[in-house]
Amino acid sequence: MDDILLKVHESYRWVVAVCDADVFGRKLVDGKRVLDVSGDFFKGKAINEWKARDEIIRCAGEDATFNFVGEKSVGLAKELGIVKDEGIMDIDGVPVALVLL
Repeated sequence: MDDILLKVHESYRWVVAVCDADVFGRKLVDGKRVLDVSGDFFKGKAINEWKARDEIIRCAGEDATFNFVGEKSVGLAKELGIVKDEGIMDIDGVPVALVLL
């Protein structure tokens, strides 16, 4: 099932947006914290978890930064050792992790 959206923004340093497909299109609000997951930044290619894993590993080798949003995406980042529990925040009930490698 292709339930993860992944998009690589290539500039001097790659910025990788990884988002659960079921979270895309939402605006997450929790007090002063707001994350709009509906725009072009997170609108990536729909892929399955195995392809996402391979692409994240490839991008990590390119000195990328990552934005993970959603249970599956953040869980995958944890499995790969890119994110630890203390680096995960909750916005409107959705786990979010920003990673600078």
